[in-house]
Amino acid sequence: MISIIFLTFMSLIMNSETEIFNFNSSTTSGEWITVDDVVMGGISSSQFVINRDGTATFSGIVSPDNNGGFASARTSLKNEFKDFKGVVIRANGDGNIYSLRFRTDENFDGISYQAKFKTEAGEWKEYKIPLIDFKPTFRGTTLSNKPKLESKNIKQIGILIADKQFGKFELNIDWVSFY
Repeated sequence: MISIIFLTFMSLIMNSETEIFNFNSSTTSGEWITVDDVVMGGISSSQFVINRDGTATFSGIVSPDNNGGFASARTSLKNEFKDFKGVVIRANGDGNIYSLRFRTDENFDGISYQAKFKTEAGEWKEYKIPLIDFKPTFRGTTLSNKPKLESKNIKQIGILIADKQFGKFELNIDWVSFY
């Protein structure tokens, strides 16, 4: 009995990840909204759907028309996440480069911290990104003289496709965790 308790305790210590989103769990699900370039006159469109199999799909079309070129989805986070060093996202992509984004406030517009990851078409992979790799940006411009991203300050999470990756896109997400 003592060895079972010890092994359970050790597994909790060894697994220091904390779920941000697991689409199989009602405790980490939230209301995701899409924010596409239509806010500035573009015509790109996207949707974020939670699937029956416990994954989520971010998909749509990115168009350069009317000075457009991005699609995104985001949600607020209710938990406080202290002292984590990075994030892991398990995703199945289409070969495009996506940006995982965090905001440190509840505002609709403003500074976000983002880090990019390149997906491999049709393959589920875990992308591990240290928080130090997240750069402060505002409307696509990297900012200097901003504080580094700390997990305790994160209020929103989002996903973005931009950088002249025009056409159809699809990213399936299984879960997101801090480590």
